[in-house]
Amino acid sequence: MRIANVDGRASIIVDGSAYVDIAEQSSGRFGPGPRSVLEDWAAFRDWTENADLGAGRPLDPALLRAPVDEPRQVFAIGMNYLDHAGEIGSEPPESPSVFTKYLSCLSGPYEPIRLIDGCCDWEVEVVAVVGRHAYQVPAERGWEHVAGLTVGQDISERSRQTAGPMPQFSLAKSFPTFGPIGPWLVAADDLPGRDRLALGCSVNGEVVQSGSTADLVFSIPELISRLSHILPLMPGDLIFTGTPAGVGAGRSPQRFLQPGDVVESWVDGIGRMRNVCVAGAGAAAVPATAPVTAPVTVAGSEPVR
Repeated sequence: MRIANVDGRASIIVDGSAYVDIAEQSSGRFGPGPRSVLEDWAAFRDWTENADLGAGRPLDPALLRAPVDEPRQVFAIGMNYLDHAGEIGSEPPESPSVFTKYLSCLSGPYEPIRLIDGCCDWEVEVVAVVGRHAYQVPAERGWEHVAGLTVGQDISERSRQTAGPMPQFSLAKSFPTFGPIGPWLVAADDLPGRDRLALGCSVNGEVVQSGSTADLVFSIPELISRLSHILPLMPGDLIFTGTPAGVGAGRSPQRFLQPGDVVESWVDGIGRMRNVCVAGAGAAAVPATAPVTAPVTVAGSEPVR
């Protein structure tokens, strides 16, 4: 089952090219906002088992928005693939390296990425969406608290990420449009290979990242467990689970996004995003004149995550 945000309304994708408005089809029991479906995910799944969805309406991909547009919390995990840790010269972490992407950075699967002055980098990720309140959950029950998965990009401005005496991961990764997700949410129960999903990214048709969630340092159930032993996870929360090797800052020579670049991101069994980079408003609070080197350490931390 694929749950999409079609112009602000929670919808079910049918036959790949059509959609059904959930609020209308359920006579107002669920929806219209995407998060309202996740608030009662178990009941919603029960309803879909017997619902007659019909043929649906033709889907205009331009109307697709971030499938979850109002999460309470957004978590992001750094260095969670062995090959990515290797490309930046770091040992795999002993516990998840967690930061956040602020809500205002989220955007849709086909919206432009508005670049800022600096070194803007790509990071394809599988994004887990929480579907059930989770607190102190054991790892073996982690999947029970995941509604579904979607495709994400953790766009990162590297020079701001390492500016000053303390790393600024969250700020450098949270400019508007720096968090495209989509094209829809696929229910975790509908993904038989959910622990070994292939994912990848291309820039202007050149594949720059290719990996599998089988290589995660901390699996999705483990992340649910570890995070929930610190704070409650709530329906609609997002977890950007990390990126495999191939980021621009890890290359020699380094390569960063430019206006006109086309970034495509995909996860097998879920779908594909296509985001065109455009010139955006510059941010002058932190100069971004020096190239980023990898690896670089700031206050004992690795900057490229």
